[in-house]
Amino acid sequence: MSVITVPQAFDEEELYVDIERIFGQALLLKCEGFNFAGSIKLKAAAEMVASAERDGSLTSESVLVESSSGNLGVALSMIAASKGYRFVCVTDSRCNLATRLMMEALGGEVHLVAGQEADGGFLGARLDHVRHLCASDDRYVWLSQYSNPANWKAHYRTTAPEIARSFPLLDVLFVGAGTTGTLMGCARYFRTWHRPVRVVAVDTIGSVAFGGDAGRRMIPGLGMSMRPPLLDESYVDEVVRVEEADTIRTCRRLARSGFLFGGSTGTVVSGAIDWLARHGTRDLTAVAIAPDLGERYLDTVYQDNWVQDLYGEGPLDTTRLPSRHARSPL
Repeated sequence: MSVITVPQAFDEEELYVDIERIFGQALLLKCEGFNFAGSIKLKAAAEMVASAERDGSLTSESVLVESSSGNLGVALSMIAASKGYRFVCVTDSRCNLATRLMMEALGGEVHLVAGQEADGGFLGARLDHVRHLCASDDRYVWLSQYSNPANWKAHYRTTAPEIARSFPLLDVLFVGAGTTGTLMGCARYFRTWHRPVRVVAVDTIGSVAFGGDAGRRMIPGLGMSMRPPLLDESYVDEVVRVEEADTIRTCRRLARSGFLFGGSTGTVVSGAIDWLARHGTRDLTAVAIAPDLGERYLDTVYQDNWVQDLYGEGPLDTTRLPSRHARSPL
């Protein structure tokens, strides 16, 4: 029996889903959504708050502020509520309604940025708003998930060792790329592990995290409209880029087998299945990190009208395999 006094004390670490029967490729998903924040972002949020408390920048008078497309905002809302801090999340129109309502239910204050900064897209507009808040009142403390080393250190300390304990013969790890905190923490850990592990980053087409042209991205979670300050490409072996239509198709195919995952997970799974199909071996021990669950995407990824309006009929066909995704070695 487990008894906890703060919500961040609970986080299921050792649950994996074998999806070979669904996609025909041997792949295990490390499920990171079974905590009170509902996503892997709980780890980064807890580490960044603890780091700010240790260095004295976060005090009882502080107001936490962060830019987030959703999951980190929920995690920080939860931690702020448990510790008695005020929290302001700066987000944009792509943030799911359920996510915004959840932050508000936890006591968070949500600032919805309507416009797009010319070069930085929604993210640029959000960051401008955060900087304005910090300049207006010195009580605001910006954790800055995009540049805060505590982001990747959280996964170096927790996520990667959890995988290593369960899979001592791990061959390949698939990690979604947003701020690249999870990616960098895991990649750094496995670079010095006892055996080689191929680390494959999964990004969404339209993201410029690894270069390329910016494009429309409507599913929050993965992808960036700027190069992530935390990213060190020398730790990444390969990048796979996934169309959002394939993200949706993959999420829905998982749901038809009873597994309701979020958009970030659909992207990672789609990229991983494509990579495994191209490499044509069933002897690899392959793990993908599933960052979130699907309840917050019911009015987007799992809503037919939303999908049809943005992507047409194609993503509704869950029998199709993912497209051959763009990829590049590093």
